[in-house]
Amino acid sequence: MKPWLFDILACPIDKSFPLKLFIFSFETKTEEFQSIISIYEKRDINYIKKEKIIEISRENGTVYLKDNIIMERVQIETYLELIISSINELDYIFDKTDNKLSKKCFEIIKSKVKTKLIEFSKNINPDQIDHLLPELFFLNKIKLEIEIESGLLFCKNCYRWYPIIETIPQMLPDEYRDEKKDIEFLKTNKNLLDDEFLNQNLKPFSL
Repeated sequence: MKPWLFDILACPIDKSFPLKLFIFSFETKTEEFQSIISIYEKRDINYIKKEKIIEISRENGTVYLKDNIIMERVQIETYLELIISSINELDYIFDKTDNKLSKKCFEIIKSKVKTKLIEFSKNINPDQIDHLLPELFFLNKIKLEIEIESGLLFCKNCYRWYPIIETIPQMLPDEYRDEKKDIEFLKTNKNLLDDEFLNQNLKPFSL
């Protein structure tokens, strides 16, 4: 499961959004995280432009943007609102892995990337948009190329939880879930979840 999918997932039972996402492991290798961080820190605008992830166009004096997160071309003001909203949703993602680089990536987005985008949105200067490209590139890479191998999605309204197994979120109705397998999943990952979480009235199954 890619982090971008979390932006659109809602609880299938009560349609609540956003869910909470607990990440237990990544399929993405450590060196891939390091590569994304290195590109961001080098701020090589020419390299980023060649990747063609962020598309910038001008029409009758108006600047439009689109990328792999905001896939429909929109005016720069709308784009910034949507992309900042996408970053805000990371507040509901909890990295429970021991991967220091993945944690660094999420922290960079929630601090440095978010701050720069908010500051730019307050005083938009289309001629300076290239200065945002490393931030937008970094955000797109993390959201669209990082793969979550194992984790758990949780609805804070109805207390239902859904496992992520081998990159696939298992968001089935209660009657189609396998109680034995689900409880085993919780037991296996119990050490990555605190007592406060486990002591809730988890549905449809709990330890």
